[in-house]
Amino acid sequence: GNEYYASDYLPQLWDFAIQLIKDGKAYIDEQSSEEIAAQKGTPTQPGQDSPYRNRPVEESLELFHKMNSGEVNEGEMVLRAKIDMASPNMHFRDPIIYRVVKHPHHRTGTTWNAYPMYDFAHGQSDFLEGVTHSLCTLEFVVHRPLYDLFVDWIKKGEDLNDNRPRQYEFNKLNLSYTLMSKRNLLILVKEGLVNGWDDPRMPTICGFRRRGYSPESIHKFIDKIGYTTYDALNEFALLESAVREDLNERATRISAVLHPVKLIITNYPEGQVELLETINNPERPEEGSHMIEFSRELWMERDDFMEDAPKKFFRMTPGQEVRLKSAYIVKCTGCKKDEQGNIIEVYCEYDPESKSGMPGANRKVKGTLHWLSQAHCIKAEVRLYDRLWKVANPRDELANICAEKQCDTLTGMKEIINPDSLQVLTECYIEKFAQGMQPLTYLQFQRTGYFNVDKDSTPEKMIFNRTVGLKDSWGK
Repeated sequence: GNEYYASDYLPQLWDFAIQLIKDGKAYIDEQSSEEIAAQKGTPTQPGQDSPYRNRPVEESLELFHKMNSGEVNEGEMVLRAKIDMASPNMHFRDPIIYRVVKHPHHRTGTTWNAYPMYDFAHGQSDFLEGVTHSLCTLEFVVHRPLYDLFVDWIKKGEDLNDNRPRQYEFNKLNLSYTLMSKRNLLILVKEGLVNGWDDPRMPTICGFRRRGYSPESIHKFIDKIGYTTYDALNEFALLESAVREDLNERATRISAVLHPVKLIITNYPEGQVELLETINNPERPEEGSHMIEFSRELWMERDDFMEDAPKKFFRMTPGQEVRLKSAYIVKCTGCKKDEQGNIIEVYCEYDPESKSGMPGANRKVKGTLHWLSQAHCIKAEVRLYDRLWKVANPRDELANICAEKQCDTLTGMKEIINPDSLQVLTECYIEKFAQGMQPLTYLQFQRTGYFNVDKDSTPEKMIFNRTVGLKDSWGK
C-alpha cells in the first residue's frame, strides 16, 4: 500500500483551522504554556476561560497568519479550539490545536511555521485518507471524544455515519523480560548498553530479524496472544514457542560444536574419510540432504562426556555405547587429561557393522550425539543471546527503583540488566556446508538450538546468532 504522512495534509488542515476561527470555534491565545495549564482546572474543578477566548475573529485570523509567516516566535501564541472549559473531559477544555515550530520539517522544509497538534491532525488526516478504522493504544481512549468532535466539525454534521473514521483502542504489546518503550530503548542505544537498534536483544523489528525471527513466527505469536483492552503482560516464552514452532519447519539442520573436546576413534583406520548423508530438514523431505565427512579424529561437545557418570547419563562415558548421528555406534574406552585435570581427549571404538542404514544400526542405544570431523570443519564465532533483563516485569521494576532511590532511568536500568545476556564463543566449529551462507539463513544446530547467520558474517569468518534454544530453559 501507499505511505501517507500527516504533513501531506498540512494545507487542508490549515484551511480547516481558518474555517474554525471564522466560525468562532477557535481563537489565538497569547498566554504562556504555564498560564494555560493553570487555567485548565482539575478533573473535579472546572477550568477558567482564557482572557483571549472572545477575541475578535479578524484579530485571531491575522495572528494565525503571522504564526505561519515566521513573525511569531515559538511559545508566544497558540491556536486553541473553543469547546468547554467546564467539561469533565480535560481534553475538551479548549485544547491547543496549532503551535509555532521554527525547526525545518524533514519533508516540507521551512514552508510551514505553524503546525497542528496530534489531536487536531489525527482524525482529520484519517478522514481525508478515507480511513474507516483508526487503531490506537489504550491511553487514547480519553482522546476519542475529541477525535469524534473534530470529525463532526470537518463534516459539518453531514452524513456522519457515511464512511466516517472511528477510533478503536487496544492494549500495548507488553512482553515479560522486555522493555518496549521507545524512550527506554533510546537510552539503551545511546548509553551503549546494547549494540544499536538492531541488536538481537532489542524488541525491534530489525533486532528480531537479526536474531533470526522469521516474519511468520511473529505472526504466529500475534495470533496466539490476540488483542485485548486491558494491560496484559505476555510471556516471552510464548514468543519463543512461536519461533520454535515456525523454525522447526523451515530451519536447515547442521552440526556445530560450541564447546569442543577431541574424540578419537582408536580402531578407525588412520587417513580414512567417509562421506555420510545427513537430512537437511526432516520436516521437509523435499529439501533433500547433504554430505558430511567422517574420520578418525572428531570434535564433540565437552558436556557430552562424563568420566564418572550417574546411572541416567546416556551420553559418552567409559563402557557405554552411544550413537554418532548419521554415522556409527561407538563405545567409550577412556579419556586423557592435562596436568590440571582437564579432559583434553576422549577415546572410543566404533562398530563397523553399525553404520547408519545398516542392519547393525538397529540395536537399541539410548544416546545420540552430534560431532564434526576435525579435518573437515571450519572455525566460527557464535553469539549466545539471552533475555536482556533479570526480572520478569522490568517496566514496573524500573519505575519502582527510580521512585524509591530517586535515581535516573539509566541508573535504575543498570540494577536489573542481565550481565549474561550475551556470550561470545570464538572457539566453535561448524560444518563446511555452512561456509558462505547468506545473512538471515535459518539453521538448527543439532541438539543445541536455532541459529541464523549474522550480518557481520563473511565466508572467511562465519558468525552465528542464537535465535532460541530447543527448549525453554528459563522455566526450569
